[in-house]
Amino acid sequence: MKKFLYLLFLGVMIYSCGTSRDRDFNKKEIAATANDTVRIANDSLEYEIIIIEPGFNLFINSIARPRGYYSQTYFENKNRFLVQDYNMRVRNPQQFNPNLYVQEINYEPDIDYGYEVNYLLYNYFVFFSREYNQRFSVPTRI
Repeated sequence: MKKFLYLLFLGVMIYSCGTSRDRDFNKKEIAATANDTVRIANDSLEYEIIIIEPGFNLFINSIARPRGYYSQTYFENKNRFLVQDYNMRVRNPQQFNPNLYVQEINYEPDIDYGYEVNYLLYNYFVFFSREYNQRFSVPTRI
């Protein structure tokens, strides 16, 4: 009887290690990429922020600090320095990876972009620094 139980247990273990169905990871990957575009626009102020980055939606909805955790002034102060550092890296493709730093960010500190744009821009920098292991001159936390 013990041998039968051992054989039964071994059979169940071997059966559970096998795949139960075919999985198509490419479809899931395409769906995740399609949902990772964040766009905010305001025609009256003539600004637009578009973030196309796989995984950013997941980050903003699950890992990032919730809206209202920091003030708009906090985000504006951080973004001012982060954008300067980022743009400096865009202008130096010999020193920094031009595949990561593709296009400059047009951010003017004297314009009130509102809470949402500043929130998303700051969290993009947090996401970017985590995802690509980059360090900016102004520390990004979360």
